[in-house]
Amino acid sequence: MTTSNATGVNADYFIPVNTQTWVNGRHNVRCVKVIQESWDVRTFCFMAQQPILFFFKPGQFVTLELEIDGQQIMRSYTISSSPSVPYSFSITVKRVHGGMVSNWLHDNLDEGTELAVHGPIGNFNCIDHPSEKVLLLSGGVGITPVMSMARWWFDTNADVDVTFVHSARTPRDLVFPRELDHMASRIGNFSLHMIVERMHNGLSWNGYRGFLDFAKLQMIAPDFLEREVFCCGPAPYMKAVKALLEEKGFDMSRYHEESFGATPDSIVEDAIELAEVAQAEADSIKREDLLTVEFANYGKSVQIAPGETIHNAAAKLDLHIPKACGMGICGTCKVLVKEGDTSMEHNGGITDDDVEAGYVLSCCTVAKSNISVEY
Repeated sequence: MTTSNATGVNADYFIPVNTQTWVNGRHNVRCVKVIQESWDVRTFCFMAQQPILFFFKPGQFVTLELEIDGQQIMRSYTISSSPSVPYSFSITVKRVHGGMVSNWLHDNLDEGTELAVHGPIGNFNCIDHPSEKVLLLSGGVGITPVMSMARWWFDTNADVDVTFVHSARTPRDLVFPRELDHMASRIGNFSLHMIVERMHNGLSWNGYRGFLDFAKLQMIAPDFLEREVFCCGPAPYMKAVKALLEEKGFDMSRYHEESFGATPDSIVEDAIELAEVAQAEADSIKREDLLTVEFANYGKSVQIAPGETIHNAAAKLDLHIPKACGMGICGTCKVLVKEGDTSMEHNGGITDDDVEAGYVLSCCTVAKSNISVEY
């Protein structure tokens, strides 16, 4: 018989034998808390329906599986919490003017809402790039992955010298300011610096103003050349930071930036152009050059031209493989290749263990022979 304690949590929830560890894949979760971080930023906290230890590498992200206006939408968000708080994880989302998903989340995602997430995944993390001295640079809501890193080091009493620099439009746009102040006040190896582009009426400000430039960087982190740099923010922000570091002779092998997001227009345009070229060349492909892709669990197969992806093959059969980025970053479109040879060119969206087990990302994997796939 199952019993509950005074908090309403299942009494069997924390029995170790019933607890699983989070692995990359699809998981059903429930929103358990919504926190208003600033006037346009909210944090959404999730727990699994069954107890799961949500361990991930600080800086990694998940992909939400949503249904908005009858349409399935996949969107990736960095985890802002730390794996040192193991039975839950959080994402922090800025409401973007005209943004379909961010506005839906702010308006509809409440405590008790259930949804599916894919992940965790991502090469941008502090575990794979350990260092005794780090410089965390963030702009706007790009603070989320570096906040996860800072929380991890703080909670685990890590011997890491952290310089945390956050840029925002105005003081009211700052995210996590009180928590960051708390970290900086509690430990000596955490140096915090905030920069606001301009003032906001009625709000006082005694910190840096303007944009991050070399003069400010020298004052904030005179030893920046000796640090591992993690950078996340709007594309213009990251471009400016990268150019600044390159100009000053920084070892760019120690520079890491978050790069996932919406599919760039250039990628979409290239895809359209390639589709048109493929259509024009279809008649010239010799039948003996075609390859067969079998989707074993559906009992369907299709012939494709060399160079076509597994995802395209599925689409020809009206089979839906979930996909978010289309660039081998988010890991959503993972499938298992049971037989045959393939070639994959991904951007960090799949782990070495998954590859070893035979998994590939269908959006960026082409068949090199006849293949059999399951998903």
